[in-house]
Amino acid sequence: MKNFIFTAFILVAFCNITRAQQLKSPEGKFVMEFSLQSDGTPTYNLKYKNKEVVKSSKLGLELKDDKKSLLNDFTVIDTKTTTFDENWKPVWGEVATIRNHYNELAVTLNQKGTDRQLIIRFRLFNDGLGFRYEFPTQKNLTYFIIKEEKTQFAMTGDHTAFWIPGDYDTQEYDYTKSKLSEIRGLAEKAYTANVSQKSFSPTGVQTSLMLKTAEGVYINLHEAALIDYSCMHLNLDDKNMVFESWLTPDAKGDKGHMQAPSHSPWRTIIVSDNATEILDSKLTLNLNEPCKIEDTSWIKPVKYVGVWWEMITGKSSWSYTNDFPTVQLGVTDFSKAKPNGTHGATNANVKKYIDFAAENGFGAVLVEGWNEGWEDWFGHSKDYVFDFVTPYPDFDVKGLHAYAKSKGVKIIMHHETSGSVRNYERHMDKAYKFMNDNGYDAVKSGYVGDILPRGENHYSQWIVNHYQYALEKAAEYKIMVNAHEAVRPTGISRTYPNLIGNESARGTEYQAFGGSKANHVTVLPFTRLIGGPMDYTPGIFEMDISKLNPDNKSHVNSTIANQLALYVTMYSPLQMAADLPEHYNKFADAFQFIKDVAIDWDESKYLEAEPGDYITVARKAKGTNNWFVGNVNGDVSRTSNINFNFLEKGKKYTATIYADAKDAHYKTNPQAYTIKKIAVTNKSKLSQLSVPGGGYAISIIETK
Repeated sequence: MKNFIFTAFILVAFCNITRAQQLKSPEGKFVMEFSLQSDGTPTYNLKYKNKEVVKSSKLGLELKDDKKSLLNDFTVIDTKTTTFDENWKPVWGEVATIRNHYNELAVTLNQKGTDRQLIIRFRLFNDGLGFRYEFPTQKNLTYFIIKEEKTQFAMTGDHTAFWIPGDYDTQEYDYTKSKLSEIRGLAEKAYTANVSQKSFSPTGVQTSLMLKTAEGVYINLHEAALIDYSCMHLNLDDKNMVFESWLTPDAKGDKGHMQAPSHSPWRTIIVSDNATEILDSKLTLNLNEPCKIEDTSWIKPVKYVGVWWEMITGKSSWSYTNDFPTVQLGVTDFSKAKPNGTHGATNANVKKYIDFAAENGFGAVLVEGWNEGWEDWFGHSKDYVFDFVTPYPDFDVKGLHAYAKSKGVKIIMHHETSGSVRNYERHMDKAYKFMNDNGYDAVKSGYVGDILPRGENHYSQWIVNHYQYALEKAAEYKIMVNAHEAVRPTGISRTYPNLIGNESARGTEYQAFGGSKANHVTVLPFTRLIGGPMDYTPGIFEMDISKLNPDNKSHVNSTIANQLALYVTMYSPLQMAADLPEHYNKFADAFQFIKDVAIDWDESKYLEAEPGDYITVARKAKGTNNWFVGNVNGDVSRTSNINFNFLEKGKKYTATIYADAKDAHYKTNPQAYTIKKIAVTNKSKLSQLSVPGGGYAISIIETK
């Protein structure tokens, strides 16, 4: 009888082990538990400091045209735990060294009736959790189509969220702050017009999603290493407060064509009771593969100006002529056309920007509208829209390259695809070689409008693969990529650091399209920037757009001090001084900060933060003892209180503070600022006013 009881106890214990596995983070603040429900459905939950932040949530995938999906009837046949700890050096970044430290649990599942295996791999860091699905080589699961991924994130309450509507084609929305239960009622208002968009649900939202609980815990939901898979959105069950993954479909409605062995991207949950730690997290980067480019010496952060803002505001145009209602590349003879007089990419205008860049220490000039095809480039579902190598008659490729080179400046190439990715791939090798031959080492690519092939979406698997193909092909030609309108980044810049920038959110251009919310830049670092740097194109000094174009009544909802601070708070190795040279000359003392501020860093300290309200960051310039501080403020005036204990002990510094004037306001008095110099040490403190839509910027230079 004793032997029977002992055997029964062992069997019960074994069943419990196979149904529940715990994983702790290295410092022990997080505990993740994996288990199988009675029907064999995989689940997980996550605790932070002994409190549940994600309740029991289901895992699995629904398959198309398959008798049985990967949802239930699983048994655990193997578990493996490992610990990993390394320090790695990014090619560029917010810090010189990143620690990658996690505990891992890999659970191998076998499905009854199909004899299929699925591995769910969990990595628990000191700042959160990453997990993914892995499909090993096996005879019963080779090629399969994902109908929907059914990953859940079950919330513990009606949290406050900072969200944009779920959309297959754009992220260019202002953020809405609301309770989760309010999303459904606010969705229609939050869904503003764009040239290409497709929503899917009144409770659908996009990642990176920022949440805050009533207890003051911050939760960020996103994904990492999005490769050969479709982009994940989240759909909210607002009765039970459960988010479920919602993948972007292709033209046929399929959400993923898979071939084993393969795996999904990582699903990420970053958690802290301090908002600054969300901003400081490197979890997304750490879940990506190490750098695959052997020689990275050609990848260099750059500060640039460009022929762009005058086009965005309507002061000048991309197109060369008004003679042709339609053009055909290789057929239309632009040499016989009358210039329209508004074309921005002329030799004389580009030289003006090159001169300005050289005089003020900028490394590059972006030129848009230089190539044939802009007369009918948009809205016609046109396949052969650009060839990326043929300039307009008033743009001398070789002459301008020589002129820029003589001034120590490079020109940044512009490849707008008008969404025609097949056409871009058709011309890509020739276009990249053209860049090599003419001294361009960076390209801004664009995907404005509906995608061709027709019916595809900007964030579907096939188009995600196109963005990756363009990036890897560019690396072969030693070209850096700044992709606009592409899928939002997921840390792939660790693996391919030639991805020096992305737009993939509502950028500064929208300030000329009616304006953005004044607190927009206090939300973006908690959302869009979690996956990688943004080419936000800051530095606007003239807020009244009608002064550039009388027909454009837009207003830039920011103060000048706020615009300066963005160079620090909106991290990017690619930073544009986006305004016109004459506006910088008008405010030369404020422009000095843009000239001085670094774009690559050894250290970054997030001093204070609250999503939607304020962010203050201090960064140490690469290879120096100089620091730069940026503060951006939301809708309400506040006093920012910081100390300078990040400075080296025993050293003396001169701080130049660029701040809002007392009567400044983003709407009524945006150009009012003050500049003062003070001596500081690591014992100094600062109390500084930030007005609505305002902020401050500080350069801190070691006193020799």
